[in-house]
Amino acid sequence: MLSYSSALDWLYSTQMFGIKLGLEGITRLLQACGVLYPRARVIHVAGTNGKGSTCAFAESVARAAGYSTGLFTSPHLVRFNERIRVNGEQIPDADAARLICKVKDTVAAWETPPTFFELVLAIAMLYFAERGVDIIILETGMGGRLDATNAVPKDVAVLTPIGLDHTQYLGETLYDIAAEKAAIFAWHRPALSAPQQPEAVRALHEAALRMDTDYRIIAEECELPLGLHGAFQRRNAALALAALRALPHFLASEEEIARGLADTRWPGRFEEVAPAVIMDGAHNPPAIRVLVDTWQATYGEQKARCIYAGSADKALDEVLQLLSPIVEEWVLPPVQSPRILPPAEMAQKVRAHSAAPLTMPATMAEALASLPPHTLICGSFFLLGEAMAELTRTRSEYRKTEQ
Repeated sequence: MLSYSSALDWLYSTQMFGIKLGLEGITRLLQACGVLYPRARVIHVAGTNGKGSTCAFAESVARAAGYSTGLFTSPHLVRFNERIRVNGEQIPDADAARLICKVKDTVAAWETPPTFFELVLAIAMLYFAERGVDIIILETGMGGRLDATNAVPKDVAVLTPIGLDHTQYLGETLYDIAAEKAAIFAWHRPALSAPQQPEAVRALHEAALRMDTDYRIIAEECELPLGLHGAFQRRNAALALAALRALPHFLASEEEIARGLADTRWPGRFEEVAPAVIMDGAHNPPAIRVLVDTWQATYGEQKARCIYAGSADKALDEVLQLLSPIVEEWVLPPVQSPRILPPAEMAQKVRAHSAAPLTMPATMAEALASLPPHTLICGSFFLLGEAMAELTRTRSEYRKTEQ
């Protein structure tokens, strides 16, 4: 059997096959692994922003209520194992290596190899089956209709707020994107949604009619204490609770719900990594609006020393325009990803929207050498991963793509 490091090297090498939207390959893979039809109940979460936090709330509450949980999310910040968790714990290195080898052997003779994301989902489903979890919570990678996670039968479909993202794959309009994401709705299964913009509401309503599903918009906010910061998390928590309550035979006491919500942890979501030093993975305009609102609600008129990097395929001009009012100094470090706009090019965009001072440190270590209060580390998850690895002095596994 390959070592953990060698197994990961092989898994990462499959990223050369790129993104392949469609369910034929993943259905074949899950069937070959014997995990196409899990015994566990499944919550499937799609959307543009808030997916990870909603999944985290649902998992934490289910665990507090005594259920065994499997959580599949992406991307990871520092270690691959973050993507696959059972009962809140990351998959151990030995199990990850063993299951990577298992799927590697399964597909060795296939003419059309599975993608990286398909393989990781198969590994997760194998691990969940081995551990005999009661509830599986799946976060989509991208879209919904043709996302690999949509091959797994679900008991409840959940949509977080939908915005314009991945337009090269999902469509140019909000209606088109919402229709792609609403395609996770399952026949006669409950479907829940956060409040949406009118175009998205129309697409979701049409999808619900086609699937004859019990479709509800969850507009209320959770008033219980939460383990995640930001007023927007109250809607994510309410959506997560509604999803759990829609599961067949789910039971939880008020005390268990309160404990699960208060104990929820999710890295990179307005996370305080040092006194008044915030790390947040906001990287598109809707998420940046929420980040700015949360910053101002937390720190008032105090502006931020902003350590920032963004992917070239994102709406960077709009992001920078929204972010600039809370920034008093920009720090643009290099990030190890071909998708990240180089600091010199990013500096040109920043200067078009902000007159605040700007520096371009030579390394991530230099960017993080000083972390005064009211520092904001935000943007791409590539940046957050490298920053977290540097801050915790762990070795970041090089991530060649973001799923």
